[in-house]
Amino acid sequence: MSFGRSSAVYIHQQALSSTSNQATEVSSVTIHPVALFSILDHYLRRKDEQARVIGTLLGTVLDSGEVEVRSSFAVPHSESEQQVAIDGDHHRTMYELHHRVNPKEVVVGWYSTGSNLNANSALIQNLYSQETTPLQAVHLAINTGLEESGKGAGVKAYISSPVGISPKPENCVFVPVPVELRFRETEKSGLDLLASASSAATGPGITQPISDLEALEQSIKSVTTMLDRVLGYVRSVLAGEVRGDPAVGRYLLDTFAASTDDLEQGGFNASLQDTLMVSYLANLVRSQAEISSRLALAATS
Repeated sequence: MSFGRSSAVYIHQQALSSTSNQATEVSSVTIHPVALFSILDHYLRRKDEQARVIGTLLGTVLDSGEVEVRSSFAVPHSESEQQVAIDGDHHRTMYELHHRVNPKEVVVGWYSTGSNLNANSALIQNLYSQETTPLQAVHLAINTGLEESGKGAGVKAYISSPVGISPKPENCVFVPVPVELRFRETEKSGLDLLASASSAATGPGITQPISDLEALEQSIKSVTTMLDRVLGYVRSVLAGEVRGDPAVGRYLLDTFAASTDDLEQGGFNASLQDTLMVSYLANLVRSQAEISSRLALAATS
C-alpha cells in the first residue's frame, strides 16, 4: 500500500505484501545539519504520550550508492502492537511543497527517534521501500539520549533485508550502513553559533550572532593558530626532534609555494578595506532608516 491511497495509511502485519523489485544498493549515508536539527525539533515538539516520532527523509542519490540526506519533514502517526497509522495526505502534501522548492530532492527513506527496532519499524520500512523503489529505503535512528539511560545521543543508518523463503513485510533484518554528518561552508557559521551558545549566552538560552568584523577577527586568529602549529612542526622536523612525513611535506609545499603577487600588490589590504567599507555603509543605511522612521512618526503625530 502506497502513500497515495488514503489519508491515513493503516499498516497491518498481515495486510502487506513485500516488494520484489531489485533494489539499488546503498553504500553509505551522509546527513546535513538542517535535516538533523529538523528531526530534533520534531522530537521536542512531540506529544507527551508519544514514545517516538517518525518522518520522511529527502535528499539525493549518487552513482556510487551514497545517499545524501539534505532535509526532512515530520509525518504524524500512531502505532500499537497490531498496526501503524500514518497520515498519507500530510506526507504527500509536504513532499509536493518541498519538491517545488528543491526539484532534485527525492524521498530516500524515513527517520525515527530512539534505538528500538521492532515489527512496526519493519512495516514502516516496507512502506517507504515502495516509495523509494528502485532505491533501498534508508532508515535513520536518532537516539536523543533521553529515552534510554546509559546510552548517549547518536545517529545510526540502516537498510532492510528480507528474511525467510517467503518473507513477510514484518520479517526483515536491519543492516547498518556507514553514516556521517556533513556540512557546507555556508553552514559552518550557524554551527559555530550553536556551539558557543553555552559559553557566550547573553540571556537564558539566547546567543546573538557575531558581526562581520568579529567573524573576520576570529578567522584571522584561527589562521594564525594553524600557522603556528605548522611552524612548530617544521621546526621540530628541522631540529630532528620528530620524523618528517613526506605526504605532509608535499602538501605544505603545494600550499605555500603559490604565487605571492596578490599579497605584494596589496590584495589583502584591498580586501580588508572593502570589508570595512561595506560594514560602514551598512551602519550608515541603518542609521538613515531609523531617522526616516522617526521623522515619519513625528510628522503623523
